[in-house]
Amino acid sequence: MKFQIQRDRLVNGVNDVMKAVSSRTTIPILTGLKIVAHEEGVTLTGSDSDISIESFIPREEDGKEIVQVQQTGGIVLQAKFFESIVKKLPMDTVEIDVHSHLQTVIRSGKSEFNLNGLDVNEYPHLPQIEEDHVLKIPTNLLKTMIRQTVFAVSTSETRPILTGVNWHIQDGLLNCVATDSHRLAMRKAPISGGNGNESKAVIPGKSLNELNKILEDTSDELEIVITENQVLFRAKHVLFFSRLLEGNYPDTSRLVPAESKTSLTIGGKEFLQAIDRASLLAREERNNVVRLSIGEDGRVEISSNTPEIGKVVEEVQSEATDGEELNISFSAKYMMDALKVFEGAETNIQFTGAMRPFVLRPTSDDTILQLITPVRTY
Repeated sequence: MKFQIQRDRLVNGVNDVMKAVSSRTTIPILTGLKIVAHEEGVTLTGSDSDISIESFIPREEDGKEIVQVQQTGGIVLQAKFFESIVKKLPMDTVEIDVHSHLQTVIRSGKSEFNLNGLDVNEYPHLPQIEEDHVLKIPTNLLKTMIRQTVFAVSTSETRPILTGVNWHIQDGLLNCVATDSHRLAMRKAPISGGNGNESKAVIPGKSLNELNKILEDTSDELEIVITENQVLFRAKHVLFFSRLLEGNYPDTSRLVPAESKTSLTIGGKEFLQAIDRASLLAREERNNVVRLSIGEDGRVEISSNTPEIGKVVEEVQSEATDGEELNISFSAKYMMDALKVFEGAETNIQFTGAMRPFVLRPTSDDTILQLITPVRTY
């Protein structure tokens, strides 16, 4: 195998696939990065067997030559060394040349590295996915949906299914739900394709976070294929495979209360800042609890009290309050995470009592919902 390639394109491709390479893997060859040169260009692959990423660098794009392939072939090189070398090479072009016994030479300008390679045939094959039902969604919309839900997945392995985001596709609508059993984040959006079939998948939060880092913020359509135990995301030059979590995701539709006893409408940005200030004195405690009071006269007060440190009280200006008076305590972190999703939009909060979960929605958008369980304080 022998080819020359533009260094910046190689660096970008390596950056993408490195997100799937883990130093802690039971299969030694997966600490390597697979490089294949073929007629159309160069393909890079990284995998940790949960996530696999393939990045394709075409021979030419927009009339500019990016890759010159003199001899096709493949090699697997130690990923972390290869990544460090490529980033520090002196010139704009790189030549990669594989000699006998898998000895690989990397040249750029007057710099030359020799790396011991591994046999490309020993690298596990990427999953073969039957592409009967291809779903399509604008890339930037998917990125937003991931950002608005993935933070609420569980970080504890006691219930592995909750470490993923539950995707439910039905009647052209994608519904994403994440919960760690103390809070819940939900976002809906239209999705096309899939032959109108209903499909469900629980995608690991870790996979979605990595996918979000790779995807470009464009309105181009992204293709998604869901099978029994894998999901494939296909962008312009990147394939991203992730395994799915096994098991049944709990039915979360029952958690969202149908009616409310107290309703509060408030500016999202001001409310977020007030919660942030109140949490300053609550951070020492493990649970950083903040208290919200809605009085008979509609006054809204946020307070926090940590006996060893001190207390903070702040009255906040609400747009409207309705219903019974209320005192409720909750995690400041959970509330701030939820409000950040709304990006400062005016927010409506529906309470059904001091010990019942409450629901937050932006007043102008019914596709997003956040639910938080209050904290018991005595």
